[in-house]
Amino acid sequence: MKIHPLITDTQSLAELCTRLAQSDFVAVDTEFMRENTFYPLLCLVQIGNEEEAAAIDPLAPGIDLAPLLELLTNNEDVLKVFHAGGQDVEIIYNLTGKTPHPIFDTQIAMMAVSQSEQIGYANLVESWMNKVIDKGARFTDWSRRPLSERQIEYAIGDVTYLAKIFPRLLKKLIKTGRGQWLDAEMERLADPANYANEVDEAWHRIRPPSRNAAVLGRLKALAAWREKEAQGKDIPRGRIMRDETLADLASQPPKKQEELAKVRGLSQAWRDNDIGRRLMKVLESAEDLPADEMPDRPQRGPALGKEGALVADLLKLLLKIRSREIDVAPRLLTRSDELELLAAGVRKLPVLEGWRYDTFGRDALDLVEGKLAFAVENGRLKMTHIDDAVPASAPTSAAAAAAAIDETDPE
Repeated sequence: MKIHPLITDTQSLAELCTRLAQSDFVAVDTEFMRENTFYPLLCLVQIGNEEEAAAIDPLAPGIDLAPLLELLTNNEDVLKVFHAGGQDVEIIYNLTGKTPHPIFDTQIAMMAVSQSEQIGYANLVESWMNKVIDKGARFTDWSRRPLSERQIEYAIGDVTYLAKIFPRLLKKLIKTGRGQWLDAEMERLADPANYANEVDEAWHRIRPPSRNAAVLGRLKALAAWREKEAQGKDIPRGRIMRDETLADLASQPPKKQEELAKVRGLSQAWRDNDIGRRLMKVLESAEDLPADEMPDRPQRGPALGKEGALVADLLKLLLKIRSREIDVAPRLLTRSDELELLAAGVRKLPVLEGWRYDTFGRDALDLVEGKLAFAVENGRLKMTHIDDAVPASAPTSAAAAAAAIDETDPE
């Protein structure tokens, strides 16, 4: 594979992107800083295929990233491959208002071919390439210039290995027939709605202090105001005000600006500075939250009861067994809260639909309904259908197991 020198000019970038546009896929990664800014500061982009790779310096004077962004967001013929790419996609969305598409995330894909739920890049490389990555440059300041050779070499490795791993991982997915399992997951990763930062929706990220319409109206107004202040100054929203302080102000708004000095989380300066005056205007003009925007009351699942909780535990055990049998990450099949709802009698669940039903949901439902049992064969725990030719005393159904466990409970 040819590794190009660091790209710092538009012409070299355009030439690289023209070649990469003929590829079936490109591996992509970014390095960024976000500790001191509202928006992540893009410091480096790495991109490559099986033949060539390069790092691009977006901070180089005069460079125009348009050829790269065109390739990533407007070329449907080239698959964009990331590893744990959520933050990378967010950065591209911030620059363009679009997300890379079509997209493939190797961390998500690993859930379909192994029991790894959030495998890190270093572990991915070690398991597929038998290589140990030098992590020494991982936590360096990527915004400083010039970048060292060690930094660039480390960064390039993130796509050179990825470009080698992806075809092998794809081949394994095709062989197992599980590629279609990931379609919805990949589309969710590429959904622009996940990255849109609507200021009027910012209040949904804050735990509401009550369901009072006046309080929630102030919470919405304050959250939108803080978002605009943070964006305008390009600083993290927490530097303006913490969530807890914002919620306290919505719940117990001061009547005069001088009272801001007594609010926990605000400095004395707020009593007479400009930002304090702007805050008071927001509070004074805030309106009650309309009825159609009121959040739903927290929905509690059906009460499990003691026996139901034991059935949920058996379902979780079944999930472990099935995940081990087919070598799939449990989270790809279902979540613990879904299993608790299933044990409580809920039947409209993702685990009971599509490929998840065929792979796990059918047996989970059979377990709950007493049609499936645990059995031990050659020292290994397995599942057995009740109507199979197995001695009646061998298996333990969900209901029987729950009852048996309950009888031994000292309470």
